[in-house]
Amino acid sequence: MDTALGSLTTSPLVTEAAKEIADTIALALNTTFTLADHVSTFVPGSKLVFRYIRASHQNDPYRTLLEILLVVFMFWYFGGRRHKPGEHRLELTEKEVQELIDEWEPEPLVPSLTEFQKVELEKVPVITGPSGPKPKTADGKERLNLASYNFLGIMNQEIIKEKAVQALRKYGVGSCGPPGFYGTLDVHMDLERELARFVGTEMAIIYSQAFSTIASVIPAFSKRGDLLIVDDGVSFATQKGVQISRSNVKYFKHNDLEDLERVLKQVQADDIKNKKKTLTRRFIVVEGLYVDYGDICPLPELVELKEKYKYRLIVEESCSFGVLGKRGAGVADHFGLPPTSIDIMVGSMSNALSSAGGFCAGTTEIVDHQRLSGAAYTFSASLPAMLAVAASEAINILEKTPDLLHRLRQNATVMRATLAKNLHPDAVIHPAGGDTPIIHIRLRHRSEAGREDEEKVLQDIVDEAARGGVLVARAKYVVDQERNPPPPSIRVLATAAHTKKEAEKAAGVVRDAVRKVLKARK
Repeated sequence: MDTALGSLTTSPLVTEAAKEIADTIALALNTTFTLADHVSTFVPGSKLVFRYIRASHQNDPYRTLLEILLVVFMFWYFGGRRHKPGEHRLELTEKEVQELIDEWEPEPLVPSLTEFQKVELEKVPVITGPSGPKPKTADGKERLNLASYNFLGIMNQEIIKEKAVQALRKYGVGSCGPPGFYGTLDVHMDLERELARFVGTEMAIIYSQAFSTIASVIPAFSKRGDLLIVDDGVSFATQKGVQISRSNVKYFKHNDLEDLERVLKQVQADDIKNKKKTLTRRFIVVEGLYVDYGDICPLPELVELKEKYKYRLIVEESCSFGVLGKRGAGVADHFGLPPTSIDIMVGSMSNALSSAGGFCAGTTEIVDHQRLSGAAYTFSASLPAMLAVAASEAINILEKTPDLLHRLRQNATVMRATLAKNLHPDAVIHPAGGDTPIIHIRLRHRSEAGREDEEKVLQDIVDEAARGGVLVARAKYVVDQERNPPPPSIRVLATAAHTKKEAEKAAGVVRDAVRKVLKARK
């Protein structure tokens, strides 16, 4: 023991003063160890403890000093005087308390409405009776509806209402439980099989809210550390799914394949540079038919890129399902590609099918994973049975009446041509060509006064069109939460429920409203 402790005092790294201190500490430690050795004979197992301490001190004497300091600190920390709540409480008189209460002004729960927002709420049209292609508003007039996502025009068809009423009488209004906890009914399973068969995948899973579907599917598969390559023009629901996933995200310009490949090459180069060996899940996220732009994603090229760079492809098809393709099965059907070219297909049943809820289709593994990891599926009450039956019947109608798709595209083409003919030069339609049923009317030149000034002009056009007997609506965005808010626009939606003549007339009314309002601004 003396030899081991003596090494501390003979170290050439210490000064003469330090040697004296070290000798004193060494003497104290030797005395302590000697005393402890005598005591250890009376305490069972203590010899093992002191043997460990002696060996540790011999190998690293400075460690012993550090441990002593830590023990002293622990005694000081836990034995010191504690602060007690309210010990230094400031006592106020009743008068002072009342003065503070009088001065306090609570923050508003929500921001105050602007004058434009107040006027906008006052002008919201009220429909009396069922909605549809020709609803009746509160003033008793019937108007052509170009503001609804009723693409196939099957909303309120008698056969669907009859099936829904039968389901209501048999199953009741709702399930009052999530699908995994007694909320799954036989009609839910039937609908999932119908959807999978219709789009050509192994399985499908249904959600009770359309918005929550994509916002739940993305984080179910992409986690922290994974990578998402996302089109800059995706809708707000898709943006929320990307945000919730907490994955690494890179955006590429809307429908720009060159920019997409640039991003993919950059990721590949970074992996090589950083010698990344960890395998992460990687996805490309796009929409089949973009609701905020009205154009279609270039699926064949996307499939080539995702196979070249080893990514999985997620396609949000809320607006393309029931609209694109020979059978209305979506963007893969539109381009004549096999459904398996899309790894994860997400869609809505509240648009073309005129029901509610959403679905995700893919392989058995993709679907089964969501039954435990899809937040909106696991923690939300299941879809009401009558809505599931309505969606199933809508698929049946679409398959038996393929002419609906032809009428929809015909009306979209007629409306786009009518709007473009003699349109005011300060307005532009997007997309200018094609037969997609979503058309945006935007101002050609952005207003220097700001976004609200453009919204006011577009709202005047909406009001003028309503006076002419046509319902349209401005595209609404949560501007302060959107990553890249699209320019303000009027979203015009075609439907197969109108005749060709009605579609042409309605588009003419909207075009004339644009001309009248913009001409008055000059």
